[in-house]
Amino acid sequence: MDNTRLVPLPGSERSAHADARSTGAVSDSERIEVTLVLRRRTEIPDELVEGPETITREELAARYGADPADIDMVKRSAEQHGLTVTQADPASRRVKISGTLGQLRSVVQADSLTMVTTPDPAGEERMVEHRQRTGDLRILPEWDGVVIGVTGLDNRPQARPHIQRMKAHAVHSSYSPVDLGKIYRFPQGTDGSGHTIGVIELGGGIPEGDLDAYFAELGIPTPRVDVVEVGIGSNAPGDPADGEVMLDIEVIGALAPGARQVVYFAENSAQGFADAISTAVFADPTPTAVSISWGQREDLWTAQGRAILDAALADAGAMGVTVCVASGDNGSSDGDPTGKAHTDFPASSPRALACGGTHLEADPATSTVSSESVWNNGNGSASGGGVSLKFNQPGWQANVGVPNGNGQDPRRGVPDVAADADPKTGYRVLIHGRDEIIGGTSAVAPLWAALTVRLSEALGHPLGMLQPVLYDGAAPGVSPAGFRDITLGDIGDFAATPGWDACTGLGVPDGQALLARLASV
Repeated sequence: MDNTRLVPLPGSERSAHADARSTGAVSDSERIEVTLVLRRRTEIPDELVEGPETITREELAARYGADPADIDMVKRSAEQHGLTVTQADPASRRVKISGTLGQLRSVVQADSLTMVTTPDPAGEERMVEHRQRTGDLRILPEWDGVVIGVTGLDNRPQARPHIQRMKAHAVHSSYSPVDLGKIYRFPQGTDGSGHTIGVIELGGGIPEGDLDAYFAELGIPTPRVDVVEVGIGSNAPGDPADGEVMLDIEVIGALAPGARQVVYFAENSAQGFADAISTAVFADPTPTAVSISWGQREDLWTAQGRAILDAALADAGAMGVTVCVASGDNGSSDGDPTGKAHTDFPASSPRALACGGTHLEADPATSTVSSESVWNNGNGSASGGGVSLKFNQPGWQANVGVPNGNGQDPRRGVPDVAADADPKTGYRVLIHGRDEIIGGTSAVAPLWAALTVRLSEALGHPLGMLQPVLYDGAAPGVSPAGFRDITLGDIGDFAATPGWDACTGLGVPDGQALLARLASV
């Protein structure tokens, strides 16, 4: 087959996984479904993404979705090459095509595609087998400039769950999520009723009976939890990621028991991650918030992979959806063995509310805080944060003292906000019938998602992309109203200071003060 006429897809270059071990070739007869992401008919303006105006799914599709002519052209050419079009969605700009690898090579091809094994990021003591591509992708010339991203050929695990377990003897203190709602003064008289929170999971499942047992312990009715399986993803308990799944659901259910949760299970791959976020954001009804506790170092994503997710987060902002993302659990290096500073993506996207972590000492009986500092237990167990190497600094973050990274133009600072994340002062949850103490910024993303829906309930409208409002009034050395500033501790390369810092952002929430501030806007 002559594939010399295929043209390079910008931003698609991908390196081999550092720990990959080859297990053989990928058979030409293997059936694969890939996702094609198409250009917008018109670029979406920052003013719309950042609010306060919002638009509906239908309005977004008509103004900023894919052009129907582009979709028709892509579908027609795929079918002419013997491929099956399994989905075409103008709003999310996704066209899914399926066929054998031999058929797919006529429209999209990698420099190299092999089967390999790599460590499972959700449990590195086991290996997972998957397809791995290297080099650039090449696509049909008629797709050049129309198709801006292709995912699915390489299905390596893309993200890590940002969860930390601690042995019981090492725990200083622990809290139920209900305790933390009181300590952080979540708005009284609210429980998230009438709102939906999307929860992104790239593995694991919901063990039978755990939710009923956990919420019975708390004296709270079991919240409504619906499951959506995206692509080949499945609700499959018995996986190392079960702890992540249950932490997310139990934190949200305890702090916003009236909210409906929709848990999106997808394959842990660039394709699965992006498809899960788009499916959640464009769901009916539109969610008030989405919680994401998974991520990976920015440099371990392709440029197209970052762009696809960032665009989905822009769609979320335009429709009034607040996306809360864990900032990482490995300090300023984000797990780079060389110690070089990195931020975690998608938390580093300016469209994400990046959620960092603290060490909290408080009395649950009185909700009195004796001390709160940056979470850093050494050996890479620390709140993620720093300065993005990939995203420019948004205007709303320009005057808070974000340091310039490596002499570059001003870049996005991470995180934006924080809450308790240290497993030594962790969250009491139930997993497989066992009480556990768990931490990590994985707990902070669902906490902030729950706070968001309770604020939205009190205000009577969704909040969308919160950052421009949250940063209003911030200045070097000054955190705005609605936050308790965290000024002690470090994450390695960055130390806490008064005002915004790359450890805990603007600080931890004072929910009632934040409600009063938002009500006055």
